[in-house]
Amino acid sequence: MHRLSRDEARRIAVRAQLLDADRPGDIVEVAEQIGAIKIDPTATIAPAEQTVPWSRIGWGYEPGQLRKAVETDRLLFEHDGCFWAGSLLAPMLSIMRQGPRRQATVDYLEANDAFRRDILSRLRAEGPLAASDFTDTSVVQRDRSSGWYGPNEVPRMLEILARIGEVAIAGRVGRQRLWDLPERVYPADLPVFEPAEAEVLLQQRRLQAAGIVKQKSPWTPVGTVGEPAEVEGSSWKWRVDPEALAALDDDPGGRAAILNPYDRMLFDRPRLTELFDFTYVLEQFKPKAQRVYGYFAHPILVGDRFVGLLDAELDKKKETLVVHAVHEVLPYDDDEREMVEAEIRDLAGWLGVALAGR
Repeated sequence: MHRLSRDEARRIAVRAQLLDADRPGDIVEVAEQIGAIKIDPTATIAPAEQTVPWSRIGWGYEPGQLRKAVETDRLLFEHDGCFWAGSLLAPMLSIMRQGPRRQATVDYLEANDAFRRDILSRLRAEGPLAASDFTDTSVVQRDRSSGWYGPNEVPRMLEILARIGEVAIAGRVGRQRLWDLPERVYPADLPVFEPAEAEVLLQQRRLQAAGIVKQKSPWTPVGTVGEPAEVEGSSWKWRVDPEALAALDDDPGGRAAILNPYDRMLFDRPRLTELFDFTYVLEQFKPKAQRVYGYFAHPILVGDRFVGLLDAELDKKKETLVVHAVHEVLPYDDDEREMVEAEIRDLAGWLGVALAGR
């Protein structure tokens, strides 16, 4: 049983997410360590798939690197709302191809078998195609009460087929996805794993990306991989990545980082509160009168502490990054304040705009 101080546990978590002073070299290195880069169109400052790598790499990151890695080099792949590390494709496919787990999905596919075959036939003959290229020939529609889907069943069917490995996303035109058959998108020589073996591999990669996680976390399921640990002041049972633990003494130090609200560092909210004493609530879906920090406030990390939130937006017409507020949630000294200010200036510079409101 490893016994860690809270400082040590936080440093492990920060370093696992490549948010310490030792910056990675490129987007492939980022994806291979943190596993997935969330795709989200909310571009108050910039889309998540662009700010996530920038938060790690800094000035060396250019937005075109992502598209090249996904569509040309095929070192990353898009699936289920994220860009994933290429090394995760084989275990993920091994599980996906076991078919849908929910009975409602099984019933939907059976009822719409002709619709499913229509889509696969079109892709085989003409792919890659956008969702708008298909005709909705569904017989049965799924419940639309969630509000996430309109009356057209094509996007929903494509996403279901992607989740069971029958179609794949070949690329994008703007923000529109292009779909094709997996054999034309994925490498042909991928290994095939038994589902149980594939799940262990994915658990190991989740722990690698997190560094340290609650043993029975529903947010970051890791099973029994890694090694058991206790953290000072926490009653939780933890699992820690042994490689992260071994590198604990090799500490490059901290820095300031501005994180997109959909950053993987923020994904496991209970862990965020337990380890960092930081309770983050995204106010995007709150009525304006109930917002405290702003519509899409970006958390600010300094070292291993979340010290504030940046409320800012890009004004494309005026070519400025407008900073409405930098909310301080923890006190920080003059040196740390300068680090935060420098990171905000770097963000504006990376966007290629002037800074306003500061």
